[in-house]
Amino acid sequence: MTGSDNHRGGTAQEPAPTPPERERRGHFRIYLGAAAGVGKTYAMLNEGRRRLGRGTDVVVGFVEAHGRPQTEAMIEGLEVVPRKVVDYRGATFTEMDTAAVVARAPTVALVDELAHTNVPGSGPHEKRWQDVFELLDEGIEVITTVNIQHLESLADAVEAITGVTVNERVPDWVVRSADQIELVDSSPWQLRRRMVHGNIYPPEKVPQALENFFRTDNLIALRELALRFLADETDEELLEHLRSYQTDIVWDTSERILVALIAAPGTETILRRAARMAARTKADLHVVHVRTAEPSRSEEELLTRLRHLAEDVGGQWTDLEADDPARAIVDFARAHQITQIVIGSSQRHRLQELLGGGSVVRKVSRLAARTAIDVHIIARREPHSDGNQVG
Repeated sequence: MTGSDNHRGGTAQEPAPTPPERERRGHFRIYLGAAAGVGKTYAMLNEGRRRLGRGTDVVVGFVEAHGRPQTEAMIEGLEVVPRKVVDYRGATFTEMDTAAVVARAPTVALVDELAHTNVPGSGPHEKRWQDVFELLDEGIEVITTVNIQHLESLADAVEAITGVTVNERVPDWVVRSADQIELVDSSPWQLRRRMVHGNIYPPEKVPQALENFFRTDNLIALRELALRFLADETDEELLEHLRSYQTDIVWDTSERILVALIAAPGTETILRRAARMAARTKADLHVVHVRTAEPSRSEEELLTRLRHLAEDVGGQWTDLEADDPARAIVDFARAHQITQIVIGSSQRHRLQELLGGGSVVRKVSRLAARTAIDVHIIARREPHSDGNQVG
């Protein structure tokens, strides 16, 4: 769970901002982990202590030790900027005092838990990653931590794997904008041993954690997600290097993915699936919605959320108006040299399809086959309404 103050439990999200166009002045470094307890915070603090030992001005902007003695010991000797105390709904919470860190103007600020949602009223920003960007814009180098489950494009995959809802999320572009991402790795078996020895959660929480989120199969899957994400980033860094020094080489950028969306439950899952496919193949992601009639208020609200999600996962949104959605999708795909179309399974039963001349999915598949475009039909999954939750 991100943060020790679990006061949120699914509050409404503000509109997602788009990636900033200006260059930040501060260096941005992230320690990435597959799950809580792998040692991200410890590694961040260890780096801070090394930098301090070399004479760098380092402060702790916010670190959550979660009662772990080894982590608490690493904070000793580091200057800690006092937290801001906030009263919210009859309870008292503490958050990073971003203004105080800016006023202190250190060279390096250590800021734990990038995906954390701030207590309402604690400052100008809803999310901690926005606080981090403020520090970076002030020229302060930031070293931070995040778990793979909190990336927006992977959160629903983690929910499907673990059965645990991920409330705290960070846009992919925020993590990908880091100057350096370092994986803090731990085998599933080592992590479970650390859990048993009381190095991650208090003793009373250990049995439930081992039987649920920290099952061996879950940890194996989470580790695989983290390794794949980092491998994708490493490949991109290599390509950027080669482009810089071998400009005469033509690089193959032919893979382009289009995901066609409608305002229906389960569509967010389809968009995230397409985003993962695009990330793994280094493909451009086009997100297309075909408007055939004026949407209802609830449909418009869902489309707004989908637009924000498309921005978060790096997709380019396009609205089309057409009486024939299938043909509009395939025509757009041909015009933009799309190689793969991702679309959700039909919600119509067989009789409706026969009376209506066939589903949009079937027609897209038929038209796309004529132009050698692959079509992936993704099953729709209704959003979870209950069950376990994780920040």
